[in-house]
Amino acid sequence: MQNTYYKQNKHFYWSAFALAGPVIISQLGQTLVQTADTVIVGKFAGTIPLAAVSLVHSVFIVVMVIGIGVAYGLTPLIARANGKGDKEKCGRLLSNSLWLNIITAIVLFFVVDFGSMYAVDHLDQDPRVVETAKPYLFILMLSIVPLMVFNTFKQFAEGLGFTKQAMNITIWGNVLNIILAIIFVKGFFGIEPMGIVGVGYATLIDRVLMMIAMSAYVLKSHRFKGYTAYFKIFHIEWETVKGIFKIGAPVAMQYVFEVGAFAAASLIAGKIGAVEQASHQVAITLAAMTYMMASGIASAATIKTGHSYGRENMLRVQKFATVSYHLVLIFMIFCALIFAVFNQYLPMLISDDKAVIAISAQLLLIAGLFQLFDGTQVVGLGVLRGMGDVNVPTLITFVAYWVIGIPTAYVMGITWNMGVQGVWYGLTLGLLTSSILLFFRYKTMIGRLTK
Repeated sequence: MQNTYYKQNKHFYWSAFALAGPVIISQLGQTLVQTADTVIVGKFAGTIPLAAVSLVHSVFIVVMVIGIGVAYGLTPLIARANGKGDKEKCGRLLSNSLWLNIITAIVLFFVVDFGSMYAVDHLDQDPRVVETAKPYLFILMLSIVPLMVFNTFKQFAEGLGFTKQAMNITIWGNVLNIILAIIFVKGFFGIEPMGIVGVGYATLIDRVLMMIAMSAYVLKSHRFKGYTAYFKIFHIEWETVKGIFKIGAPVAMQYVFEVGAFAAASLIAGKIGAVEQASHQVAITLAAMTYMMASGIASAATIKTGHSYGRENMLRVQKFATVSYHLVLIFMIFCALIFAVFNQYLPMLISDDKAVIAISAQLLLIAGLFQLFDGTQVVGLGVLRGMGDVNVPTLITFVAYWVIGIPTAYVMGITWNMGVQGVWYGLTLGLLTSSILLFFRYKTMIGRLTK
């Protein structure tokens, strides 16, 4: 029976997997920049700088996902317009998305520069951690503009189904980032050792070069000529900008509610202690890698369902939604097993502190459990975006993380004195709630459309 089902739907599995593969690597690359920074600081700079990285990333990851979310508003619109064969609209969408993303990046920079710099002084964190974190956060924020421009052209290409070039640029960008970070942090080739600030400069240089490479690829490649012929950089259509923002803003808020919950968890861990905060950073760095890969499957689900939705082919929408859920479950079960089997060893890749390694190993066992919920909820979001449904899923993510997840994390971690493990149990409950509610939302939506 199962073999017959696979034979009948094999094309959908391989089509989704072929599209998802490069997106997974590209999405993973976005978080590997932070992962590389964490590893280099943890190995070469010590526990206080590692806790500072945790504090900075808890702020910057929220900024980054707002930017990614706003930029992501372009992808389903491109997929739908391309499904209808409207190349002119695709070109106009690209022009207006570029301006929207640049303005978003500038606003985010000033909000963080004036707001977060002040806020970190009043979050009840270790003063040594705060002092170490500030200059790193400023340099990292400078990279938000090139990152947003890169994402503009990346989302455009992916919306049309071209995913490999962004993957290649991301891979080489990460290699460069690691090399530069080690050189700057340790001080090779006559350069003075910069410590934690060095990883900030490495990230900034890396993102500027990635921006140049991705934009040149889209604007110069012959495969996009039919679309970029309508790309006019100084031609702004506010209705088009508004249309992109109407999808991008709720997507950004979805990311903020989830990633912000993990950032809040980092601050709760910081109230427990610097070792616990560093342990949280180690475990969340590893878990974030699997999440970003799952979000690659979700992106492919958005593109496939969006293209099918544009053609009003609801059967294909259902097929690609089901396939995406199956793929992410298989992938996350595999990741959960890796975390469970190697929980004692994976933290050693990031830290040499025995206390940090011991707590991180316990957190990875919990992470192995929430992998399944994290994967299915992000795919649920991806499928619903492809169908143009973004507002109700945004409300779902808010309730799941901020009404259920974070309050539970605080009560278990601080009030019940369960430590950072209690914080992670709260996060797991939030992910479970989001996963279930988003699946029921999809079933309700597809039920209405196929009546």
